[in-house]
Amino acid sequence: MSSISCAVVGLPNVGKSTLFNALTKSNILVANYPFATIEPNVGIVNVPDQRLIELAKIYQTEKITPATIKFIDIAGLVEGAHKGEGLGNQFLAKIRTCNAIIHVVKAFKDKNIDSNDNFNPKKDIEIINTELALADLSTVDKRLLSIEKEYKANPKLKAVLDTYHWAKETLEQNIPLRDSKIKDVNYLNDLQLLTLKPVIYLFNLAESDLENQKLKEELSSIVKPTIPLFISAKLEDELKDLDDLDKKELLLSYNQKESGLIKLINSSYTILNLESFLTAGKKEVRAWTIKKGTTAPQAAGVIHQDFEKGFIAAEVIDYQDLINFGSYQLTKLAGKIRTEGKNYVMQENDIAEFRFNV
Repeated sequence: MSSISCAVVGLPNVGKSTLFNALTKSNILVANYPFATIEPNVGIVNVPDQRLIELAKIYQTEKITPATIKFIDIAGLVEGAHKGEGLGNQFLAKIRTCNAIIHVVKAFKDKNIDSNDNFNPKKDIEIINTELALADLSTVDKRLLSIEKEYKANPKLKAVLDTYHWAKETLEQNIPLRDSKIKDVNYLNDLQLLTLKPVIYLFNLAESDLENQKLKEELSSIVKPTIPLFISAKLEDELKDLDDLDKKELLLSYNQKESGLIKLINSSYTILNLESFLTAGKKEVRAWTIKKGTTAPQAAGVIHQDFEKGFIAAEVIDYQDLINFGSYQLTKLAGKIRTEGKNYVMQENDIAEFRFNV
């Protein structure tokens, strides 16, 4: 699949742009007033992958092409966004094209913005979720009218009609569609509904609260059963310009093992059910993003659609086997190179070379 995209959403002044700036090493406007972000900012981030570095040493190539994730910073949503408040319709349209939603929630108090009365992460989450549900309800209502007319002429559309009625009833109860189970949700796919998209709740903490387990438990209870992320946008901003050694030292000073970017990328891959297979040679080593369960011909098609059409077989090496033996030749002599056919399901550590007719 092409680069996956994640929409970064939240209320105004929750730290989205600071986080985006840090994650993508951009230099966008950061300000304490609504709609400092007017046009969505787009940043494409390389997925860190130590495997590629090790393969480059074995194949003696300088060209490394990692997988990427596209982050889109959506301007702060407000109550009434589904009706166009705060340019809401424009921003909601940008979210529809994304694979997943990163919902940034402010979990720190800013003396310039917050009082005890208006600091309420639970309410902030509800505002955004309500706006997304109401936007979806409007979309479903419009399509439902035409589905009902089509059903009168074609009773075979009953399953489709039932699905739309389920979606309408669910959204009217302010329940995201992803949180309610139905078998025929594929009937809704062409609508690009916002509440069907997988979501990562990202709580933006003060640096001093990164080890505050009590606070984390309180915040986690708000979004159960979803497992949230806890990141300090301020810390990420400090990390972005440091070299690897200084970055590691700063993270350790807050008892953090890895940066927020790594946590966010790992979570994005998890909720989207993704993995990466590898290709390697003297010209290039590269990671390719695929859905888990992808077959060898489908994986070949990610490289070029003609490869899938003319697929013959895949030569597959397990990454760890290649590292253990130290070269392609020794790995082959050890009998660790396999030939797989059309029904083979790709695995995370596969290094593949495809044979095909064109």
